[in-house]
Amino acid sequence: MSTQVSEEVREALHEGRPVVALESTIIAHGLPRPRNLAVALELEELVRAGGAVPATVAVVDGTARVGLDRAALTRIAEDPAVRKLGHRDLAPALATGATGATTVSATAWLADAAGIRVFATGGLGGVHRGWTETQDESADLRLLARVGITVVCAGVKSILDVPATLQRLETLGVTVVGYGTEHFPGFYLSSSGEPVDWTLRTPEEVAAVIRAQDRLGGPRAALVVGNPVPVAEQLDPALHDRVLAGGLAAAQEKGISGQGVTPFLLEYLTVHTEGASLEANLAAVRGNVRLAASIAGAYGAGADGVAAAPGADGR
Repeated sequence: MSTQVSEEVREALHEGRPVVALESTIIAHGLPRPRNLAVALELEELVRAGGAVPATVAVVDGTARVGLDRAALTRIAEDPAVRKLGHRDLAPALATGATGATTVSATAWLADAAGIRVFATGGLGGVHRGWTETQDESADLRLLARVGITVVCAGVKSILDVPATLQRLETLGVTVVGYGTEHFPGFYLSSSGEPVDWTLRTPEEVAAVIRAQDRLGGPRAALVVGNPVPVAEQLDPALHDRVLAGGLAAAQEKGISGQGVTPFLLEYLTVHTEGASLEANLAAVRGNVRLAASIAGAYGAGADGVAAAPGADGR
């Protein structure tokens, strides 16, 4: 694979210093211009403030890049022709010289291949509502069953079928833990209402789990760390439920299906919450980036972790 790891990231990995991977779809397709570039730079600075090296991932002119310089980051943010790339799109993008922003699946794949152990994002993709009729499921899930990376996220996008997504992750052997919570986060909301089996409360505990995965060996799979957005910064739950119901009805009325559903609903939420959903999303991403930097630092330090606390069901 034609992959270029930046000198800063390469040196940090060689020296055993903490590195945090960041996806680029939020830059190219998740935020309005010019705020998207400002947020991209802010997230990288949050990683640095946490003592780690940021590695934003994208494909530029047919080269997969792990760690972007300012020029590449600006291009991903400002060029309207930038494509959205899942891991299935990487080979065609590299072969045709395309430029694209990487989703969770593509970022996790490239970061894992580069030797990065921690990745921060907003929310994962998952099983879509009405799966029994559409069989629509994000490629994120299967890919996370194949890479040994820790993904810090605010759960899965709340427009999805969260219980079905958690069941799918269990089937695929992907470990899911809550960070400081006994319930899986709800993306815009602090809680989805779904319990988690394991709760971890410090970066050192998460790092201890990563090291335990290393010792166990066997089939590789991701560790998903569900980090809830603070209650004070979440989207109002009543507003969320009301607007989401309206968005689902509007999507059905317009005949929107398949890959078109998620961007339609996310845009619908942004418009009909007057931007409040976007602010909750950004609050979640910032928190995830800070936590990911702390986890990467704790893992690199090699300190002994404390045993994980059982979740709400006592297992």
